[in-house]
This record gives sequence, C-alpha cells and structure tokens, in this order.
Amino acid sequence: MNTVEHFLTVHNEMGETPIWVPEEQAVYWVDAAQKLIYRCDTATGEQQAFRPDVPVRGLCRRASGGWLLIADTGLAFWNAQTNQSQFILNPCAELSDIQVNDGAIDRQGRLLVGSYNPQNLSAADGSLYRLDPDLSIHVLDTGLVLANGIGISPDGQTIYVAEMFANHITAYDYDPTSGTVSRRRVFVCIPPDHGYPDGVTVDSDGFVWTAHWGGWRVTRYDPDGQLERTIQLPVEIVTCIGFGGTQLDELYITTAWYSLNTQQRQEQPLAGDLFRSNAAVQGISESGFSG
Repeated sequence: MNTVEHFLTVHNEMGETPIWVPEEQAVYWVDAAQKLIYRCDTATGEQQAFRPDVPVRGLCRRASGGWLLIADTGLAFWNAQTNQSQFILNPCAELSDIQVNDGAIDRQGRLLVGSYNPQNLSAADGSLYRLDPDLSIHVLDTGLVLANGIGISPDGQTIYVAEMFANHITAYDYDPTSGTVSRRRVFVCIPPDHGYPDGVTVDSDGFVWTAHWGGWRVTRYDPDGQLERTIQLPVEIVTCIGFGGTQLDELYITTAWYSLNTQQRQEQPLAGDLFRSNAAVQGISESGFSG
C-alpha cells in the first residue's frame, strides 16, 4: 500500500496539472478556479504564486524554455519572469460554449489538448486537438464527454483521454509520425461510487494512473485496463497526478475544495492541498512543446 504525505498546505480551490521541472527540482501546478500558477522548490519548501494575464486552466513546458498555457480563452505562451503571455489561438473560437481543458505533449513535441462544454458537462461536445510546432491546429476526434486528463504510453503509440462525465478513460492508437488517432475504445470504466476520472498520466512500465474527482483516491491500471492499485487520500476531490523527484518515482497529487459545502470543508481541512506519494515505479521524463 502506498503511503501518502501531506506535502504542502495551499488550499487550492481547484488544483490541477502538477509538472516537475528537474533542473529546478521544483513542481509547478495551477489553481484552475482562482487562475493562479504555483511553484514549490521541493528541497527548501519555498513557494511562489503567479497570476498570469490569461485565465489559466493547465500548463505544459516548452522545449525552448518557458511555458505553454491552456486557458479559458485558448492557448498561449507564458514567461514566468515577466508574467507576460503571447496568445497563440483558440481551437474552440467558432464553437459557442466550448473551451479547452487539459493537455499533454507527445513524444514529438506536439500538444494534445481536449475540450468540453462548461454549460453542459455531460454533453458529448468535446474534441481532441493537436497543436503542431508551426502553431497549426488539427482536430483529431469529436464527440467526447468532457475531455480531461491526457496520458501517452512510453512508446508514444497509445493515447489515454479521461472522458470525465462518461465515467471512463478512452484509449486511441496514435501514429507518432502523422499525429493521427484511430481505433477509439474504452480503456477502463470507473464505478460511479469511485468518482470521476480527472487527471491522467502513464508511468515507464506503461501503466495508467488517474485521479478520481469525488472518489477519495488515485488508481493505477495495467495496459489491459486491470486495476493494479488504489491509493486512498484524506480528501474527496482528487484532481491530477504527476511524477517528480530526482528518480521520477514520487507522485505529486493535486486536490480541490471546489463544490464542497461548508460542512464538508470542515470535515476535510486538507482539501485543496498538495500531496506526495512514493510510487515505487518511475514516471516518464515529459517532452516539451517544440514550437
């Protein structure tokens, strides 16, 4: 059984997308509700918070340095030193009530990002997009129910997308050369009493991890979709996971207090904080966006 450490008190309303930066020995993440980016030096515990000039939801690294932000208004580059952003595009600009949500960088340095309908979370209005280094955007698939966390297999040939309010994780075959998807199928169904699949990541063994919104847990599945382990947390809303540490064997876990009532918040005083667990397996050194 994995033990969970209460790593940092931050009380995020909606913590998301923990990203490890090895050269800084630091973890970055966002509060998607408060539109803030956080940084913590894991050696010293020193914390910083940034409010970028776009309404941030998630973040990915750039290979050339800096960040690519996923925002309510679309995609943008962001410089932490100047706190300035450069708008790229909005994949959903011509779609009323649709916005981008979460993403990951493929092994070739391209962004994969999903979308959803914030006015109707159960609607199959979401899509999966690919942003190339030349900043061209391509629709890979449609009809997703709140496309959320995205994970990529070690060989880069399988993509996993959490369809949050469909209560399952979808898998695709992925052609690394063309950047196209095929053979869409359900990888794993989440029981209703285990919450909803939110953040997704894949470890170096090809096992798939997901955080459970409303499920008090993180789970790990083998490549065939069989449950391998469950990590219980002391908070209900578990949002996202990411590997870090010098050996990439530490699991950083973001949480939220969003949607909890007053009594629930009193019963869960650690809701919204950052947790850490010794995964006993290694993650994958994530690629940066090549554009």
